[in-house]
Amino acid sequence: MTAIAEPRSEKPAAVPHDPPTFDEVYAAHYTGLTVQLYAYFGDRQEAQDVAQEAFCRALARWSAVAEYDDPAGWIRRVAWNLAVSRWRRARTALNFLRRERHEEPLADGPSSEWVALVAALAELPATQRRAMVLHYLGDQPVAEIAAREGVAVGTVKSWLHRARTTLAGRLGVKHV
Repeated sequence: MTAIAEPRSEKPAAVPHDPPTFDEVYAAHYTGLTVQLYAYFGDRQEAQDVAQEAFCRALARWSAVAEYDDPAGWIRRVAWNLAVSRWRRARTALNFLRRERHEEPLADGPSSEWVALVAALAELPATQRRAMVLHYLGDQPVAEIAAREGVAVGTVKSWLHRARTTLAGRLGVKHV
């Protein structure tokens, strides 16, 4: 009696898989991830921001992430970690604000003279306006302004004189 050889069941050879492209994973999973995060945050813009950040982090290291068994799972985990971190930061900020004073002290607005001065300064040529602000509000000497602007000291003095004359006329002040 001869034994009949049974056919061997051979395992198919492992087929090397091509890792998915970033575009494929993004197209397949972005919307679903955003919907999940939207349900968590209650804010669509925040959900989109977190999903985009997770995908950006994946893209930066895509050659490694693409080789994972579940690249979308890695992205999802990163997104949820980011979401929890944002939620914690928001909660900490809210707790801080609750401990702060609820009423801000009222501050006086700018005087009418200050508003008129700022409006008149805005109408001066840029070089004269810069010279006036640096010299009178910034307490910089004429020589420093000249060096900063790359011009002669006499030029800065001329700008200041012209600006004072123009401002005096616009503000109704006697110019000395």
